[in-house]
Amino acid sequence: MNTLATHNIKGGVGKTAAAVNLAYLAARDGRRTLLWDLDPQGAASYLLRVRPRVKGGGKALIRGKTSLDQAVKPTEFDRLDLVPADFTYRNLDLALDAAKKPTQRIGRLLDPLAGDYDLAILDCPPGISLVSENAVHAAGTLLVPLIPTTLSVRTLEQLTGFVAELDRPPALFAFFTMVDGRKRLHREVIDDLRARRGDLATTVIPALSLVEQMAVRRAPLPVFAPRSRVTRSYEELWAEVRDRKAPRTR
Repeated sequence: MNTLATHNIKGGVGKTAAAVNLAYLAARDGRRTLLWDLDPQGAASYLLRVRPRVKGGGKALIRGKTSLDQAVKPTEFDRLDLVPADFTYRNLDLALDAAKKPTQRIGRLLDPLAGDYDLAILDCPPGISLVSENAVHAAGTLLVPLIPTTLSVRTLEQLTGFVAELDRPPALFAFFTMVDGRKRLHREVIDDLRARRGDLATTVIPALSLVEQMAVRRAPLPVFAPRSRVTRSYEELWAEVRDRKAPRTR
């Protein structure tokens, strides 16, 4: 089972939109896909119309009182399942801190499901925390959405430094999102970073209001806007992710 994690230290950069759309496209592509919503806001759970309440909350998962397969919920889309988040996930760091090998607990919870899914996507909360550190340890590839601004790029450098210190670092694959090609700063930031790094996607996700409509429609973009430019961009991004050299698997 390949494991991807959408993560950035900075919030509001489109992690959940990427996680939901890529998970849907992977399932549409024939892959048995599990999306784990790790953010206490539960945005991915909301977008996919899955009831957020988790029996015993995140603490029960971390403490082993509930297995991950017991928390899995089907979505209305073939081959796409979800582990929903609820507000108890705000205390997930505390539960992890009390666990043995606290940075590897999420990966260990995923291990028994390796035969049931081809792909797992972890939708991480922003920041550096035990939750995000767990996701980094569990993932073969870390997908990093970036708004083309100086501060957003700075967080990529911070994340790169953090990952480089790990014994088995995941592959970093960053992509630009919320891009407005009319803005000179956006163009300059993209060109500059591409000149300095080779781990950037060719695809950019445009800043279009249709992405915000996901919360209104409560569905992935390809479902309600299959011919839109932003949907095509996510399809191209999924193709890049899919066709990259196979990452570390669990």
